Amino acid sequence: MSATTALMICPTKNRPSESGPVSAPARKRQGGQPRERLRRGGLDVKAAAPTGDQATGEKGMKIGFIGTGNMGNPMAANLIRAGHQLTVHDLRREAATNLLEMGADWADSPKEAVPGNDAVLTSLPVPRDVEAVVLGEGGVLEGADSGSIIFDLSTNSPTVVRRLHEVCAERGVTLLDSPVSGGTYGAAAGTLAVMVGGDRATFDRFEPTLGAIGSHVVYCGDIGAGSVCKICNNLMSMGIGVLLSEALTLGVKAGVDLGTLADVIAHSSGSSRRLTEKFSRFLFQGNFEPGFATALAAKDVRLATDLGREYGVPMDLSNLVDQRHVEAMFRGFGPEDSDAVARIQEEKAGVQLRLDV
Repeated sequence: MSATTALMICPTKNRPSESGPVSAPARKRQGGQPRERLRRGGLDVKAAAPTGDQATGEKGMKIGFIGTGNMGNPMAANLIRAGHQLTVHDLRREAATNLLEMGADWADSPKEAVPGNDAVLTSLPVPRDVEAVVLGEGGVLEGADSGSIIFDLSTNSPTVVRRLHEVCAERGVTLLDSPVSGGTYGAAAGTLAVMVGGDRATFDRFEPTLGAIGSHVVYCGDIGAGSVCKICNNLMSMGIGVLLSEALTLGVKAGVDLGTLADVIAHSSGSSRRLTEKFSRFLFQGNFEPGFATALAAKDVRLATDLGREYGVPMDLSNLVDQRHVEAMFRGFGPEDSDAVARIQEEKAGVQLRLDV
């Protein structure tokens, strides 16, 4: 479907990008006409990535980094660019090839990524992976001494995080939950939001270091608070995506050009970064290469509904969002970007949401 009337799908003035809050210099690098920004998919990652003196963070930290996948690898790379010495581990050594070429050391196990480092950072797909890496055989705790520090950058269950924190504390090890938001674009650009829960003094010490991976580093409260914030954020993002796909298919089937409709919403009270950044980069271009995989989105929505049940909070609409993501997983969309969930609505409505840009 061509959009002949309005291709200017851009956020309202000074709205930050999908990948998180962006500094003034980064906003300048993102400059140009809205149509051009839409064509190239938003943020110019290479231009925005921190390097050399532009990097943020206290220099000279020694860091163990476990999990160098789609999110972990660019975060680790930005830490190296900021002047930190990394020891990295992943189930697949080839996932860390570029980091080793940048000067990182390799650890054959999570245990070996701990000794001699100021902190260990973990970036893993699901809570059970974090438990295995921290508590399992050859895990972080086996290599930790009293005074060791762990930052878990994964999107985790607050219950699991608090349990891990208790086990670590018995060994004199401090664990903080530090999930991030902004997707692979934000990870590469160093513009993630970082939400930290746990010991305040430890946060204060490492806040500059975390600034190498995120432009908005927030202390959220006691252990688990970071995970609660991240789960609430992702629930909102996925829920908006489902509702937005309904609104857009409705408008297009009722005869309005997609470009016009999206432009109107982008500049009205219904605007969201899910529209102006996420849909414009993925769904509208028919691009489902994973910036944030559907499988991870489904996991996060389920974490939210589980948390609602744990605290007795009604989650009626969230349960519908959960059902839609379960259907997406059943259809095999798990490895694709989370915007692929909208394809279910497209099929049911008989409308395809694509812009000719």
